[in-house]
Amino acid sequence: MSIKILFLEDDALFSETIVDLLEDEGYEVFHSPNGQDALDATYKEKFDLYLLDINVPLIDGVSLLGDLRKADDETPAIFLTSHSDKEMLQRGFLSGADDFITKPFDTTEFLLRLAALLRRTKRKQAECVGLLCHDNVHQSVLYDGVALELSKKEYELLVLLMDHANTPVPKELIYDELWSSADKGGSDGAIRVYINRLKQLLPGVNFENIRGFGYKLVP
Repeated sequence: MSIKILFLEDDALFSETIVDLLEDEGYEVFHSPNGQDALDATYKEKFDLYLLDINVPLIDGVSLLGDLRKADDETPAIFLTSHSDKEMLQRGFLSGADDFITKPFDTTEFLLRLAALLRRTKRKQAECVGLLCHDNVHQSVLYDGVALELSKKEYELLVLLMDHANTPVPKELIYDELWSSADKGGSDGAIRVYINRLKQLLPGVNFENIRGFGYKLVP
């Protein structure tokens, strides 16, 4: 699965150079020439990394990242900018940046720093049980590197079972996690439907029914 990068930059020539560089390395790059276009892109796609210039039209890079962080978007972010003064560095990091690379820069160092940040983030994001990995940031579950198409309840149930892998999970805990006290949708039958759906999606994973008690995931 390719790594998706949102690249915010209004300099056309510089943008073309960086996009070509990243695509040659196998990254999937979405280029936005202004902050509003970049913000709109975050509603449509889930990205693995943000590369943001600061002085861009409509919404500057610092304000954009600050708004994304306020919305609990923890996607790693690097500022690519000609700014080098301490005040701007402080503003950038306070807005939630993970790194700050000053133009012009060495492309080899740029690629190494980008790859290092992605590795650190992947270790932080993913909690794996066998071939199943929970991506906390994007709120998805991957099996052998492929994202599963799950409903909200299927996702919540699978993550709960992953958190207690090889340990029986009582039905009472499943009810508490999947349904609020005001939600009348919880039932043994509903749980069975979600378990059967997970079994169809993951034939290589064992979901054990502990009769009269609950369920256990055996990866």
